[in-house]
Amino acid sequence: MHPTPDTAAGPVENPPARPALLLSMAPGIAGRLLADRHRTRLVALARTDPHLVAHDLAGPTPAVAAALADAEVLLTCWGAPPLTGAVLDTAPRLRAVIHAAGSVRHHLTDACWERGIAVSSAAAANALPVAEYTLAAILFANKRVLHSAHRYRSLRAPHDWQDELAGAGNHHRTVGVLGASRIGRRVIELLRPFDLRVLLYDPYVDAAEAARLGVTPAPLDALCAGSDIVTVHAPQLPATHHLLGAHELALMPDGATLINTARGSLVDPAALLPELLSGRLHAVLDVTEPEIPPPDSPLWDLPNVLLTPHVAGSLGTELHRLADHALAELERYAHGCPFRDPVLPEHLRRSA
Repeated sequence: MHPTPDTAAGPVENPPARPALLLSMAPGIAGRLLADRHRTRLVALARTDPHLVAHDLAGPTPAVAAALADAEVLLTCWGAPPLTGAVLDTAPRLRAVIHAAGSVRHHLTDACWERGIAVSSAAAANALPVAEYTLAAILFANKRVLHSAHRYRSLRAPHDWQDELAGAGNHHRTVGVLGASRIGRRVIELLRPFDLRVLLYDPYVDAAEAARLGVTPAPLDALCAGSDIVTVHAPQLPATHHLLGAHELALMPDGATLINTARGSLVDPAALLPELLSGRLHAVLDVTEPEIPPPDSPLWDLPNVLLTPHVAGSLGTELHRLADHALAELERYAHGCPFRDPVLPEHLRRSA
């Protein structure tokens, strides 16, 4: 019996079935995702060639075509090719997709849902490093670490830091979280030990749930106006395009910091740049619109901007956490259990 997302969870004593499995992701990803221990476990759980990786399913090599025709499970990651209706016609046995990363929007199509394919995502596992990055950014931003590092390098002499940084620190500051996504919720959880007040803007979270999360719900304008830090964790959807524009950014207090680890399109770059050029706001930007700023963009050199190349998500050894998650889901599937972290079509209406 194959697991479906709405099957009741719980341990099942059925012996593992060792389903046929094919890896599918961009070139170079599998070598970083799977350590030797992962490949050993993969072969124990499924009938697969752990070194055969499908980069193209629309025009596959003979080896990939044969594996795809037999595959009951696809194990995907970043850069997986789209599972169109035509591709699915060449995979008549396919019953499940286990994604060893976050969003499945880039490779799942309506045809997958129409054919009842069960889907799992490691979005929960990928949320942890993004939340950790965000926590570090919040604490450093309130402490004015970037500013003091630049000033220290230029002065190279004794200085009254207590006077210059009199308004800095993490005691009783306010953090505004945009979006109670997996990452947003993890950030909220990581902030609990600190003496910080947390505001939340999320139209899908009511007062009772906000109370359970330990945050104060706030309209977007009130959150922007009342936060020392605004950190963005909403999904990229038509409704969230340029969620933060000139109006919202103008409401942020002088000296406040914007942190974006979600998607660049959630912040209007034409509205943000003047605020940063004036020095009124600070920013920690792991994502931008466009994805890589032009070489002549002021963002590269502004002293009040920390720009990183979309590294908040799983990186290096953190990829092994994604592999662990995917193999745990594969083991559940092989034992006839439902996925722990299923993706349902209705989830995609308000998630990344």
